[in-house]
Amino acid sequence: MTYLIGTDDLGTTSTKSVLYDHQGHVIASANVGYPLYHDTVTTAEEDPQEIWQAVQATIHQVSAGIDPEDIEGIAFSSAMHSLILLDSQKQPLTRVITWADNRAAQDAAELKSQPLGDRLYHLTGTPIHPMSPLVKLHWLAHHSPELLAQTCHVVGIKEYLIYKMTGQLQMDYSMANATGLFNLYNFDWEPVALDYAHITRTQLPPLVDTDAVIDGLTPVAASTLGLAPTTKIIMGASDGALSNLGVGADEPGVAAITIGTSGAVRVMTKQPYLDPEGRLFCYYVAPHHWIVGGPINNGGQVFRWVRDELFTTESQTARANQQDPYDQLTALAATVPVGAHGLLFHPYLSGERAPLWNADARGSLLGVTTTTTKADIARAVLEGIVMNLNTVLQLTAAAEPVHAIRATGGFARSSLWRQILTDVLGQPITIPASFESSCLAAAVIGLKALGHIDDLTAIHAMIGATETYQPNAANHQLYHQHQVVFDHVTAQLAPLYHEIATLNR
Repeated sequence: MTYLIGTDDLGTTSTKSVLYDHQGHVIASANVGYPLYHDTVTTAEEDPQEIWQAVQATIHQVSAGIDPEDIEGIAFSSAMHSLILLDSQKQPLTRVITWADNRAAQDAAELKSQPLGDRLYHLTGTPIHPMSPLVKLHWLAHHSPELLAQTCHVVGIKEYLIYKMTGQLQMDYSMANATGLFNLYNFDWEPVALDYAHITRTQLPPLVDTDAVIDGLTPVAASTLGLAPTTKIIMGASDGALSNLGVGADEPGVAAITIGTSGAVRVMTKQPYLDPEGRLFCYYVAPHHWIVGGPINNGGQVFRWVRDELFTTESQTARANQQDPYDQLTALAATVPVGAHGLLFHPYLSGERAPLWNADARGSLLGVTTTTTKADIARAVLEGIVMNLNTVLQLTAAAEPVHAIRATGGFARSSLWRQILTDVLGQPITIPASFESSCLAAAVIGLKALGHIDDLTAIHAMIGATETYQPNAANHQLYHQHQVVFDHVTAQLAPLYHEIATLNR
């Protein structure tokens, strides 16, 4: 029997690898974390060597006890928008500049206000925001021109790691589509974007499809990873693209919602769709498969902030009793009625991508009275995160009317969050038992690339058990009233976010 490894979450704060057989059964899994460096309030970087070490460690763990000759390949899923500059020897000149890095916020705001910004969005499908390598490179050109002068190769974390394994630099269409440098109509680097970013075509990797295969590892990589030199590398795609496939949301009208540290709403389409106001992304997955949707900055990380800053005592008590502090918080939130006694929370603690695309957006807690409790705040935070996702979901309906929703991510472990999600959206939510949706989807692309399956729809038989949650009609009606006010307040505060952010700084 031969196996395939799916490696996921490159460019987040941990990397996971999962060993699968040809039927998509999980044989082993491993997860290794590493730090996110915040040298300044707007910096969000990772060390590429620490990520490479995490990849090595997870592959060693899942392949332990398996004959290296029986591991046929490794397929990749990766976070989007990361940027690494390499020198002529393909050595990093920078850390991994992640999507969360906001140093290019002013450049993004200026570009967005110009006709060029709208033109670039409609050429590339990538919203104008400091997350994208397009804007990061423009910022670097003006703030570190000497760094760009030394740069021979512009890549992301997935491309760098595949180079470490194979000695080849390539970028798949899905990852390229998220750089803001890729023309989504002719599948090539876009000259207008390259001019804005102050780089040339020769600095970028050759482009390949998501099922492209590199035949074999370098001798050094094979020895380092404990794998056979013949182990194949399958390019794979972005985590957002693969998450839809991994939860079975691979047909038009089936939306995927993810809430992890951040979050996203995505729907699959058969052709590109661009929002007239540039609020949604449009990224390639595979032939005749595109995802349209919006990412949010503020998912589970907001609830972590609540745990660490507002519920310190409760968290310490939970840990002392060998309990999960999150379970304590959600149990407390569950004691509060739907709507948190009229408390509204806008979760924009880290700026916001969809639906605002405003790095200066800031969080707010509205409706506080002398009777407001910490339990009210805990529930309002959960509801605010979901109402923000609901706003994004309504935007995607213009691309593809949504008739079914599949959800995944760390939130899915909480019965309260699951019910809040289905009640706010007013639609049934189906949640797969497996949380490793992107890993599984990467492996399935690998299985197809290696000829073990004929079509990506084979993943439906691999997803396994699912559970569907039904909305409570009365709760949905109450949430609808809150949603109207939530959206109205967002619109009223939007013109003030820059002034508020200026006060923060």
